[in-house]
Amino acid sequence: MDPFLQVPLADLRDRTSIKWRFFEPDVLPLWVAEMDVLPAEPITEAVHAAMLRGDTGYPHGTGYAEAFGRFAADRWGAAVAVDRTALVSDVMMGAFELIRMLTPPGGAVIVTSPVYPPFHAYSAHAERQVVEAPLGPDLRLDLAAIEEACARVGGTGAVVLLCNPHNPTGTVHTRAELESLAEITARHGVRVIADEVHAPLLFDATFTPYWTVDPRGFSLSSASKAWNLAGLRTALIVGGAETADDLAGIAEVVSHGPSHIASIAHVAAFDDGRAWLDDVLLALREHRALLARLLAEHAPAIRWRPGEATFLAWLDCSGTRVADPGARADAGYIGLSTGPAKAFLEQARVGLSAGEAFGTGGENHVRLNLGTRPEVIEEAVRRMGEVA
Repeated sequence: MDPFLQVPLADLRDRTSIKWRFFEPDVLPLWVAEMDVLPAEPITEAVHAAMLRGDTGYPHGTGYAEAFGRFAADRWGAAVAVDRTALVSDVMMGAFELIRMLTPPGGAVIVTSPVYPPFHAYSAHAERQVVEAPLGPDLRLDLAAIEEACARVGGTGAVVLLCNPHNPTGTVHTRAELESLAEITARHGVRVIADEVHAPLLFDATFTPYWTVDPRGFSLSSASKAWNLAGLRTALIVGGAETADDLAGIAEVVSHGPSHIASIAHVAAFDDGRAWLDDVLLALREHRALLARLLAEHAPAIRWRPGEATFLAWLDCSGTRVADPGARADAGYIGLSTGPAKAFLEQARVGLSAGEAFGTGGENHVRLNLGTRPEVIEEAVRRMGEVA
């Protein structure tokens, strides 16, 4: 059964998280990366059992890293060295701490735009300059652009903040691409931090964890996206073979942020939630095919190149009536105030993430969340087609 059919639309509207409460009730929210599903039963059972026994203190030990290691070995054939891991409160806070540790104040964070908006926001909050090395026209890494950026800022202390799989495009970087990235950054003294939170959500590609190709690199992983656990915050830094000293330098206070209950939930996801994940992926394949049919029927001016992972669709609206040549590239984290997303919200009552918030290359794009009931997707695309 499609896991997205288990929660009626009326019950979804009763949820109090940001996805369903940010907009007015008549808006169909297909924006922020929350899925409209019930948790996997093993997760619910593990959290319930912890509450019953009063196991609500501080996290301890390496259970999270061990569970993730089992999942990585089984799904990707990748080995995790538990002694080169660190528990953090969430993926972006882990990235924030690594940025502060690996770069000096005023140093550079190279991002491959269009990319997850917090990459820009967190880098700025860390008082680092954001340097864009935009994706190529094929939505893959432009290694020449990355090399140019590294050559320009590498001597000042810099990192590449990588998204793998890429959000919003769903591109999964190949091993060859990642190996080339590792070679480029090593030549210029630049380190790589890879956000790999969407890695369990694979469709048509082989996933290569970054820590396996770069001994100086870091990956950040969590069960939060694949198992819809964003409200249960914890994540893991996994370092390459030469990062032990770096990980030892992470301030002890950072380890106080993760939630113990969240760690219990995520361990249950990695170990016992795999069948549930496979059901979600099967349903998402159907939702992707549904979106392709609906766009062709109702909104042929919207172009979409399906990605190889994630439950997100990156839609090109440059050929539509709602294309906006004046859309701002600084639309902010939420990114709903300009461009096609504004038109779809105001004229179609569909809430999408505005492409401008993702940086260069995001102009006249929107990001649509496929992790919902099929009839919500159908109604949303029908409405979008009326104004596109």
